[in-house]
Amino acid sequence: MLFDHLSVRDGSVAKRMRRLAAGLRIYVTEAALLLPALLACIPVFILVTGSVMGRGELAAYLLPVLNDSGGYIDWKLMPDYPTFENYQRLLLETPQFFVLFWNSIRMTAVILLGQLVIGVPAAWAFAAYEFPLRKGVLTVYIVLMLLPFQVTMLSGYLVLDGMGLMNTQQAVILPAVFSTFPVFICYGGFSGIPKEMLDSARMDGAGEALIFIRFGLPLGKGGILSALVLGFLEYWNLMEQPLAFLEDKALWPLSLYLPEIGWQQAGYAFAASLITLIPAVFVFLSGQDYLEKGIVYTGLKG
Repeated sequence: MLFDHLSVRDGSVAKRMRRLAAGLRIYVTEAALLLPALLACIPVFILVTGSVMGRGELAAYLLPVLNDSGGYIDWKLMPDYPTFENYQRLLLETPQFFVLFWNSIRMTAVILLGQLVIGVPAAWAFAAYEFPLRKGVLTVYIVLMLLPFQVTMLSGYLVLDGMGLMNTQQAVILPAVFSTFPVFICYGGFSGIPKEMLDSARMDGAGEALIFIRFGLPLGKGGILSALVLGFLEYWNLMEQPLAFLEDKALWPLSLYLPEIGWQQAGYAFAASLITLIPAVFVFLSGQDYLEKGIVYTGLKG
C-alpha cells in the first residue's frame, strides 16, 4: 500500500511539473513575441507623437535627415509643446486633402461593390458546379492572380486607352472589379459547403438562385468578408495603378497625396498619414475574426 501511495503521489507531482513546464513555455513564447510586437508599434508611435509636434521641435529632432548629415534622429515620448496646428492646417485649410480622401472612398467602395457582384457569383460557380474545363479555368484564375501589376501594366494600358478610359477613375476601378483574387478567396469558403446539402435543396425544389442566397452566402460569408477586408486594405493604399493611368492629380486617391509632401512639412505629413491610417485600422479591427477564419479556411480548402 505504501508503494502504491508513493507511485500515485509521484505521478501527481510529475503531472504538476509538466503543467508548470507547459505554462513556462507559454510565458517565454509570449515574452519572445512581445519584443517584435513592440518594435512594430514604434512607427505608429512616432506617427502619433510627430503629428502633434511644432515645426521647430520637429526640425530639431529630424535635423540629421533634413540636412543629410548622417547620424540618428532624436525622439521623445511626449512633445515638449504639443500643438494641433498640423491638424488644423490639414482639416481646415487644405481642401485638396478632402478631394483626394473622397476619391479614395469612392474608388474603394465601387471596387468592393463590383467585386461582390462579379467575383462572388464566379466563386460560387467554381465551387458548386461541375462544367467542362473547370479546373483549367480555375488554374488560369490563380495564375492571373499571381501576376504582378508590372507584368500586365502595358497590356492594361493599351486596352484602357482603346476604350477611351485613360485619365478617368474607371481606368482604376474596372480592372480591380474583375480581379481574380476575391474569386480565389471566396472559392475557398464556398468549397467547404457539403455538396449533399445542395443536392438535397435541389431535390426539394429550390432554384439555383435560392440555393445561392439561402446556403451559399451565409455559409461562405467567412471567405466573402475576408475578401472584402483584404480588398479594402489593398485598394485603400493603391499607388501604382493610379500613378500609371491617371494624369489629372484631382483624380488621384489619397495614397498618392502623401508622397507629394516634402520633409519641410513633416508635421503636416504625420497628421495626414495618421488620418489616412484610421479607416484601414478600423476595417481591420472590425473584420479581424472573419479575416483570420477566412484565410485559414481558404488555406485548408482552397
